Amino acid sequence: MSSYTTPQEAQKTGMYPYFRVIESEQDTEVIINGKKVLMFGSNSYLGLTNHPKVIEAAKKATDKYGTGCAGSRFLNGTLDIHIELEEKLAGFVGKEASLCYSTGFQANLGVLGCIPQRSDFIILDALDHASIIEGARLSFAKVLKFEHNNMSALEAKLKSCDSNAMKFIVVDGIFSMEGDITNLPEIVRLAEKYNATIMVDDAHSLGVLGKYGAGTGSHFDLTDQVDIIMGTFSKSFASLGGFIASDADTINYLKHNSRSLIFSASITPASTATVLATLEIMQNEPERIEKLWTDTRYAINTFKSLGFITGLSETPIIPLHIGDMQKTLVLTMKLIEQGIFINPVIPPAVPPNDSLIRFSLMATHTREQIDYAIEHIYQTSKSLGII
Repeated sequence: MSSYTTPQEAQKTGMYPYFRVIESEQDTEVIINGKKVLMFGSNSYLGLTNHPKVIEAAKKATDKYGTGCAGSRFLNGTLDIHIELEEKLAGFVGKEASLCYSTGFQANLGVLGCIPQRSDFIILDALDHASIIEGARLSFAKVLKFEHNNMSALEAKLKSCDSNAMKFIVVDGIFSMEGDITNLPEIVRLAEKYNATIMVDDAHSLGVLGKYGAGTGSHFDLTDQVDIIMGTFSKSFASLGGFIASDADTINYLKHNSRSLIFSASITPASTATVLATLEIMQNEPERIEKLWTDTRYAINTFKSLGFITGLSETPIIPLHIGDMQKTLVLTMKLIEQGIFINPVIPPAVPPNDSLIRFSLMATHTREQIDYAIEHIYQTSKSLGII
């Protein structure tokens, strides 16, 4: 591996935008190299990572249960608060039961590497998250991909499948780089037509879409038509971990067959208590989501009025399409010098010549912070000939 020097070469030029060290809590402002920086690269959509009730819940859980569970859920690692959380999550997203994993990535691995069998088909949106792709690779099922959010392409894949096989459609609720929402109503129609199963990865949808942030199914009033809902705790839930929600039989099967659950340590007491606290806040303070959407509409409209291409985004994930990879990196580094943290997205994460910066909002951003960031992004982009 010593021949792999690409990161070192980028570091020498000052164009390396990864592993930036943060010296403070994850908030709308963070400290980097001792200086305040506005954070517009976080997935903490509701801004709950430093909420006093959330922090206090983590402290109390650690005092009671210690720092870890020292084993898997299958053996010695199940706590009473794990069960409490699973029951509350199931109710929150509208399913019979749920099951917690130690990360969202492992939740996707655990389902896709377990439920679809050799004679079955997994059908993926071309822009699904990497964890879905990796999970599909673990399965013996045949994997098919359809063009992003193209329902005609999805139907063509469904038609090509054996009518007697399981057809397992897996999509993101909100796509993590594009910021658009999956066309769930049409997916449901096609699933019913071709007797397919639907799994929605709501990692970026929970806390953002639906009643109280209950996700994509809730947003479209189609929760009952979604067979499996996956979620993560590392975004709106301000913690670490993931879960699967479905009917009781499916969850029972996963509990006894999902390798990424059985052979991984369970989530920590602090992480579990944190999610319980954020669930309560989300349901008691719906104004957080309302503000997030008000700011989202404002930011998207402002960027568009200034000449930026934001694609099909309609959520707090706002891609600013640059195209040129070098300009994307230069823009990122110039903005951090001006006290603005954004994430560059370059190939292979996106197609060649489609590099972008990912501007993401939190409900706790002030309008002044948003305006400051947009103005500096605009002026710097003009100076680089991006717009």
